[in-house]
Amino acid sequence: MVVSVVAVVASGAAGVLAVLLVRQRRRYDRLLASTRPRPESTPLQGTHKAVQLARTTASRLRRHGVGGLLMSSLDDLARWAAEDRAGLLRVTASDGTVTFMFTDIENSTALNEQLGDKGWVRLLKAHDALVRRHIEPHKGYIVKSQGDGFMIAFSTPAQALTAAIAIQHALAARPKGALRKTPIAVRIGLHRGPAVSRNGDYFGRTVALAARVAAQAKAEEILITEEVLDALPDPAAFRTTESRTTSLKGLTGTHSLHPVDWAVHTPQAL
Repeated sequence: MVVSVVAVVASGAAGVLAVLLVRQRRRYDRLLASTRPRPESTPLQGTHKAVQLARTTASRLRRHGVGGLLMSSLDDLARWAAEDRAGLLRVTASDGTVTFMFTDIENSTALNEQLGDKGWVRLLKAHDALVRRHIEPHKGYIVKSQGDGFMIAFSTPAQALTAAIAIQHALAARPKGALRKTPIAVRIGLHRGPAVSRNGDYFGRTVALAARVAAQAKAEEILITEEVLDALPDPAAFRTTESRTTSLKGLTGTHSLHPVDWAVHTPQAL
């Protein structure tokens, strides 16, 4: 009897969540339409953005939803990686590794509350454009984006780290538009490991570890693993501050993480 009641409650909660997600997708579609630029402006992929924002909404529900059992936004990005193995293979290094970058806007839920939905959508568009602008020159492959966070793959740690430094410098420079009016702090985590394996275990662990590193990063911080640091052609060329050793949720053992002192590096010199 108790099991039946629990099943009914769980089924009802799932139904409510599904209805909320549909409503939120429709709501963001309307918001995107109202903020879409005029023809003379640079065109944006409205449908793509709507999907991103729907995913952002879903991640918020997961973060605060029924029983707190659903996944965070960084977990979502890690899970979605499995959907695009073919794309990842294109950036796999000759030794079979990929360097993953995860980014996340600090305090995004509070910012959404502060700005309201329309202001939040504008800020996400500006953030999205800035990140993409600094990923392309470093040959990064965007696996997934959900508005307030990215999962990006690179062939080499040097490409990933220089892109991360460029992003932090661009944000610190207070670019025009929504990002100047409302500055944001982005945390970035990097990890390097095997891209895929015959049974998928390596793939899953590499991506999960990279997501956990980003979750450990502080606002405006670039945090890299020992694997990334050791694989840099000239580790001394990148200044790091005091490393810290920590355990990572869902992963065994402890891990050495190294904050990069990105402010001392100029992107043009990298």
